[in-house]
Amino acid sequence: MTERKPRKDAARNRAAVLAAADILFVRCESPDDVTMADVAAAAGVGKGTLFRAFGDRIGLIKALYEARLEPIEEAVTTGPPPLGPGTPPPQRVPALLDALLCFKLDNRRLALALEGAGSGSPYGAEHYGRWHTLLRTMLEQVPGLADGDFAAHALLAAVRADLVEHLAGPEGVPRERMRGQLADFTGRVLGAARPGPDSPTVPDAPTAA
Repeated sequence: MTERKPRKDAARNRAAVLAAADILFVRCESPDDVTMADVAAAAGVGKGTLFRAFGDRIGLIKALYEARLEPIEEAVTTGPPPLGPGTPPPQRVPALLDALLCFKLDNRRLALALEGAGSGSPYGAEHYGRWHTLLRTMLEQVPGLADGDFAAHALLAAVRADLVEHLAGPEGVPRERMRGQLADFTGRVLGAARPGPDSPTVPDAPTAA
């Protein structure tokens, strides 16, 4: 039996739902304000269509989050330095954390919705596991850094959505200052290791395009 392909209208509905949800989360005061009924109405589809496509609100939030995160995933997997493969850890680690911080700043309500969606511990999320594994692997290549596993958790804690929201709230820390603080913290973690004679130095904080 041949595998059935998704109908074109189902694909269009999914795209419309993700686009509508994206706009609603950007504009909302609190992620809790965005309901499935709101998304369905904004996308011009029935609630039944929404639940069939995504299962529930958590499924929709996860799908939207993954769609928004895809450019970073691609840059890390196949892109050029400093995010891409082959970049030395002292350059790649700060670049990855800066990219994640900028992503959280640009998607504050969506990231908060995912962390607070009742989907279990954020540490058990698939995307968290991917970033932790990548960071741990890179940190284990840094001479003198004794515990790459813990260091990866500590660095990822610095870009949690709730912390980013706390710092960037009304009249909070400006974006570029926050990026600089993260780069300084990351540099201190990397610099705490005893570098070997051939180890590259930690670069300056990345600047916005």
